[in-house]
Amino acid sequence: MLAGFLSLGLGIIGIVLPLIPTTPLFLLAAFCFVKGSKKFDRWFKGTDMYKKYLEDFVRDKSMTRKQKWSISLFADVMIAIAFFLTDKIFVRIILLLVVAYKYYYFIYKIKTVN
Repeated sequence: MLAGFLSLGLGIIGIVLPLIPTTPLFLLAAFCFVKGSKKFDRWFKGTDMYKKYLEDFVRDKSMTRKQKWSISLFADVMIAIAFFLTDKIFVRIILLLVVAYKYYYFIYKIKTVN
């Protein structure tokens, strides 16, 4: 249960900070809640966060083009802010790698549905 709440908290933070992956943390929270308590599992699956970010993905392993674009655009804006606010080349390289991996994952690993 503790791991579930920790993952949920970090996932919520990840909504604002693009360096923290929201969806995988919500998936981990769901897994922990399923293993820890049926009551918390029902609660988590009833939240708006689960329905908005995970429900379709968990059920079908897919996202709509609109979901992919909105998540990508928001993440890109947040990463761009961090990119331009830092002067450390190592951090900029890491941010570019995160963007590249994000696009790879969204294009090749997540099925697009209409």
